[in-house]
Amino acid sequence: MTVAILTEKLTKTFGPKVAVDNVSFTVPAGKIFGLLGPNGSGKSTTIRMLCGALLPTSGRAEIFGLDVVKKTREVRNLIGYMSQRFSLYEDLTVEENLDFFGRIYNLPAKLLKSRKEEILLMAGLTDNRKTLTAHLSGGWKQRLALGAAMIHRPKLLILDEPTAGVDPVSRRIFWEIIKKLCATGISVLVTTHYMDEAEICDIVGFIFNGKLVSFGTPAELMAQEGKGSLEDVFIEYVERATGKKVYDFKDLEKFIGGETP
Repeated sequence: MTVAILTEKLTKTFGPKVAVDNVSFTVPAGKIFGLLGPNGSGKSTTIRMLCGALLPTSGRAEIFGLDVVKKTREVRNLIGYMSQRFSLYEDLTVEENLDFFGRIYNLPAKLLKSRKEEILLMAGLTDNRKTLTAHLSGGWKQRLALGAAMIHRPKLLILDEPTAGVDPVSRRIFWEIIKKLCATGISVLVTTHYMDEAEICDIVGFIFNGKLVSFGTPAELMAQEGKGSLEDVFIEYVERATGKKVYDFKDLEKFIGGETP
């Protein structure tokens, strides 16, 4: 089995704060791995260490067998990263953005031209190639950002909340593209707060307060907790870890009834 991502006791501290706490998991190549957790749980810190942008305090991580600390440059060439916040140039056209990122990866002109055409076709942006990026809708911008992350044909795509704030139709199209890319052998790590998206993933890991709470297929985790959805599993983990209900509905009833809590 080819391993896309491996972490062993991966830890990151910032002074007294432990952001990621002894996280260990293995993700086979060609799979969609969903890293889930509330805001501030350690997802982004984990991703930054996997990308080689942040040094672990202890433990280690590998991308396709390459140590992210010792082989940072090689690792970055294997990764395509798409951030939650749109990070392309809005004053450039769709085509100009793809040209720019292709040159960052030093793609020869002939190869860049062919890759660009493939991406425009994949993303459905062929007719918008001359459109200023600022004039694209949110869903089109996300597809362009995905295309820019794919321009150098990475083996691993890391997508940080890629569909946040995107309408349901655009989300569906985006995920169809991801599934097709994965079917070609590309590995995907995605963070999302949409549990219907998480259920599409082959493997999911829940992280809370820097600790990996669970790891497995969506079906396995739902069966373990006796829940009918990953959303219910997610809430169960949070309530178990905090010892508190996610929301006290008695307070809501008092509010609706006009009572003073």
